[in-house]
Amino acid sequence: MSSKLQIKKKRPRGADGYKIFSIRITEDTLDRITNLSDQTGHTRNELIGLLLNYALDNSEVVANQS
Repeated sequence: MSSKLQIKKKRPRGADGYKIFSIRITEDTLDRITNLSDQTGHTRNELIGLLLNYALDNSEVVANQS
């Protein structure tokens, strides 16, 4: 009896709930993220996601003070 290689269809990009896009950041910010990555063992991508979620959860919109 031979077993067959089962190959699942590849999910379309973004089907896992993630989207890919590029951003521009300063070298200093990149260095800080890289240092944090080295210290924690998390990838820069993981850290950026954590930092963005924290910032969004702890942000509020305030009215302009004229």
